[in-house]
Amino acid sequence: MAQTSVHTSDFIWPHTDSSRAPFQVYTDPQLYALEQERIFRGPVWNFLGLTCEIPNPGDYKTTFVGDAPIILSRAADGAIHALVNRCAHKGALVCYKPRGNVSEFTCVYHNWTYSLAGDLTGIAFKKGVGGKGGLDADFDQSAHGLERLRVEIYGQLVFGTFSDETPPFAQFIGDELCANIDRVFSKPLKVLGYHSQMLPNNWKLYAENNKDSYHASLLHVFHNTFGVVRPNMGGGVKISPNGWHHLSYTVRNADSNDATGAEKVRSLKDSYKLNDVRMMEHKLELGDRTTNAIQTVFPTLVVQQILNALAVRQILPKGPESTELIWTILGFEDDDAQMQELRMQVNNLVGPAGLISMEDGCVGGWVQRAAKADPHARTIMPMGGAGIEASEGSRVTEAAVRGFWTGWRSLMGV
Repeated sequence: MAQTSVHTSDFIWPHTDSSRAPFQVYTDPQLYALEQERIFRGPVWNFLGLTCEIPNPGDYKTTFVGDAPIILSRAADGAIHALVNRCAHKGALVCYKPRGNVSEFTCVYHNWTYSLAGDLTGIAFKKGVGGKGGLDADFDQSAHGLERLRVEIYGQLVFGTFSDETPPFAQFIGDELCANIDRVFSKPLKVLGYHSQMLPNNWKLYAENNKDSYHASLLHVFHNTFGVVRPNMGGGVKISPNGWHHLSYTVRNADSNDATGAEKVRSLKDSYKLNDVRMMEHKLELGDRTTNAIQTVFPTLVVQQILNALAVRQILPKGPESTELIWTILGFEDDDAQMQELRMQVNNLVGPAGLISMEDGCVGGWVQRAAKADPHARTIMPMGGAGIEASEGSRVTEAAVRGFWTGWRSLMGV
């Protein structure tokens, strides 16, 4: 792995396990810089997009791996490539539109041209003008293509890695968690739309939030009041053997349509009603009664099923104190008009102003602001013990959050 000048000699993890995290991890620019090398360019699979986003030869979309701009493209032979969006000549962006269809990539700065697979295919004034200038005869054009990532496609999800050490994707997350991706994305997908929002916090705070099943029925008034997630419902938390990845899921009781519970917490509002209850209809299309399934793939992917709202969320770091969150809202190709309308109704729960997700968009910023009081103070994550064991039948645990920090520490060497 390539070395970096950033070091961690002044950073010490404050506990023998991963149940204490110093606030410094959310605020320190040096740690953020080191993450770019050891995590995002390290032995992990970074989510890049879906095959249905680039269905045709020449299709491309732009995205990021950490701070690195990336082009995801489909070549004429149907192969999918992931390329660093940086011209080999002067380093300018090659693609500056979010998506499109082209026969080749051309850098507007000096018109160096690349194939959809990233090969350098053309150089303006390569032989100079009038026999003067241009490139030396021994210039090796084949050695100056766009930097490539390794690509693996799991089902309909496309991942990329800079590292030769990253194991196959199924091995990376484990068979049990692969099974949930297979369950949720069981048929050919189509994109229904996108949301994008800027979060005023470090990327790890949103990554933690998705692993924190403990907060779901406490913070989210809608979840608890309308029976999407309640502490007394079935389900549990599954965690990969190394702790890095997780699945939290809630199952509605077979003999109840609303799973009404007696718990009295701030988020349960008996007086709240919906004037239009269509968004709460749940068609059991996936072969079970799971109302809520949130799955993470370390470091920055979230796979979502909330009732009939299917989506992937991509977490994009934008500096130590800012994060962009991209929601890709999904349906199946064979959805009829009624099912597509239902999906769009339920998707009012998510996105920047979603009836559930708007609260997650706030709490990270509150932690980020408070973290500056003392970067060496520590969070505590005691729910469910100190380990990273799965929890069947209960979501009142922070094991998956501790698992995230286990992965972070392993890659960061702290």
